Amino acid sequence: MMKRIFVVTLIMAVGIILLFEESMAIPAFARKYNMSCNVCHSPFPKLKPFGEEFAGNGLVLKDKEPPRFTIDTGDELLLLMREIPLAIRVEGYLRHQPQTVRRSDLQTPYLVKLISGGQVARNVSYYFYFFLGERGEVAGLEDAFVMFNNIFGQDLDVVVGQFQVSDPLFKRELRLTFEDYQIYRAKAGISSVNLTYDRGVMMTYALPTSTDIVLEVLNGNGIGAADAVRSFDDDTYKNGMLRITQDVGESFRIGAFGYLGNQEKNGFVNKTTMWGPDLTFSLDPVEINVQYVARTDDKPLFTPASIEQKTDGGIAEFVYRPEGDRSRWYGVFLYNWVNSDDARLNYRTASAHAGYLVGRNFRVLGEYTYDLEQKANRFTAGFVAAF
Repeated sequence: MMKRIFVVTLIMAVGIILLFEESMAIPAFARKYNMSCNVCHSPFPKLKPFGEEFAGNGLVLKDKEPPRFTIDTGDELLLLMREIPLAIRVEGYLRHQPQTVRRSDLQTPYLVKLISGGQVARNVSYYFYFFLGERGEVAGLEDAFVMFNNIFGQDLDVVVGQFQVSDPLFKRELRLTFEDYQIYRAKAGISSVNLTYDRGVMMTYALPTSTDIVLEVLNGNGIGAADAVRSFDDDTYKNGMLRITQDVGESFRIGAFGYLGNQEKNGFVNKTTMWGPDLTFSLDPVEINVQYVARTDDKPLFTPASIEQKTDGGIAEFVYRPEGDRSRWYGVFLYNWVNSDDARLNYRTASAHAGYLVGRNFRVLGEYTYDLEQKANRFTAGFVAAF
């Protein structure tokens, strides 16, 4: 039975490859600069170092902005884009989970995003995406921020808006696997605090020693709707995260972060602390990413009887591209684990993922995940497109 399911999943992935043999759509920034998506991504949406530099520079190429892309109004203080840059990302999947009641599911489309970003003034850029559809619903805005670049002529950037707290660690939105980075999503008790989306300010400073320092000041309660008095934050507290990374040669990057926050509910305050190291090794054709997170909440149920809860976990990710950034085939192995005093948070999975670039902006994939906690199998085949 297991062999038959694996063969069906493989046939579906290959079938999608044959069906979409030539996909030539070009996303917004590739259109603007008349260049391949491969300049920044390999494979998309995963960023190469050049892509990370482009994003960190406010989504512009230094001294290479095409004059045709802006309107000459005669006003030096007005930088007006001739066209609003737009792109669309679409994902669709067929999933089979033999240990569940609903064993097979056609999840097409799984999500549809409208994406836009660009420069609105000198050293000021914006980026957002809107979920036209996510798992069958209109989800609205997730990432949505303004970025101030090279403040005071220094390598100091400030981002204001909605973003993922974990973006300076490993970006969930840029992962290649369907399986998520579970430790970033973990919440203790009824706390709203985790390492996914929040509203706040993120400041990044780059030192000449190849050291990056990131400081985040956050509401600490996610990106839900405003309340009756038009406030997004639901208490008087602000949370903070400090992140430091250091490049070691051309292949290694080491880092560590610390998170401290308070959240008030029902007249009680829960104090959350998180910390952890991480490591990246990148030398074609291999990339290895490792993250560890330790978390403590002193009153996660916000009641007099609430007791301290400890949670820890992490990810270990191995990416293989046989021909480096020119590869059309790639493979990923991802191991997830979460251990907690609250058994409901316990999570352990191992995922094997293979993908093929039909075009630089269209990839098909097959993925197998084994849930070590539930002793269950999950098979996924699908596509990811951006144009």
